[in-house]
Amino acid sequence: MDKEILLANIDKIHTTPLGITRIRNNLQLDACDVVSHCKSKILDKNCRIYKQGKNWYCEIDSVRITLNARSYTIITAYLL
Repeated sequence: MDKEILLANIDKIHTTPLGITRIRNNLQLDACDVVSHCKSKILDKNCRIYKQGKNWYCEIDSVRITLNARSYTIITAYLL
């Protein structure tokens, strides 16, 4: 299953400095580690993970996290 590929590569997940700012603003987060926050959402058993085209989409708790499927870069995360 595709989901297992993402979970097996959870340690590769990262984002850019601009991504940190964008995600923090979109999710209305305080000064927390954005990547760790996203990883914990992705690892939650209730997270719906699917691959569409070149991206992974992870949806949980009214949040959608989008990652590049090749580089495991968090592109964005936002409230649904």
